[in-house]
Amino acid sequence: MDIRLTEAKDWMLLKQIRLAALLDTPRAFGVSYQAAANYSEEQWKERASSVRTEFWLAIEGGKPVGMIGAGVSSANRYNLIGMWVEPAARGTGVATKLVEAVKFRAVEKGHSSVFLDVSLDNARALHLYLRLGFSLIDEWQPLESHPDITVQTMLWTSGN
Repeated sequence: MDIRLTEAKDWMLLKQIRLAALLDTPRAFGVSYQAAANYSEEQWKERASSVRTEFWLAIEGGKPVGMIGAGVSSANRYNLIGMWVEPAARGTGVATKLVEAVKFRAVEKGHSSVFLDVSLDNARALHLYLRLGFSLIDEWQPLESHPDITVQTMLWTSGN
C-alpha cells in the first residue's frame, strides 16, 4: 500500500474516494454528498493540488482505499480533516498510516500540534485517535453540515 500526497493529476481518485466516504458516512463530514458531487473538475483539481489544505490517498492495487486531509485554520491550528477508509480496508492499518502522514507533515511544516474534531458517537474513530496519541480537550461545536451533531476537539502534540 502506498500513502501519497495528492497532485492535480489525482483529482479523479480524490473525487472517487471522497464521494464514497460521503455516501458511506454522510453525517461524519463537514460537507454534504450533494455539495461535493457538484464540484467542477477544476474545483477537484484545485483540491488535489492545494497547498493550503492537502490531501493524502491510501492506494492499494491502483485504487484509493482511504483518504485524509490537513491544513492550517484561521486560528493557525494544523487540523486533520476528512479521514475515511473504505469498509473492506478497515482494521488493516490504513487509518494509522494516514494519520501518521498528517502528523509527520505537521511537524515538517513547523507545527508541534495537530487538532481534529470527532463525534463521540463515532467510537471507532475516537478509539483510533486515542490510540495514536490524541487526547480530548474541552472544546465542542456543532458539525457544520449537520448542526444537530456535536463534535469534540482532540489534540496531538509532538514529543508526547
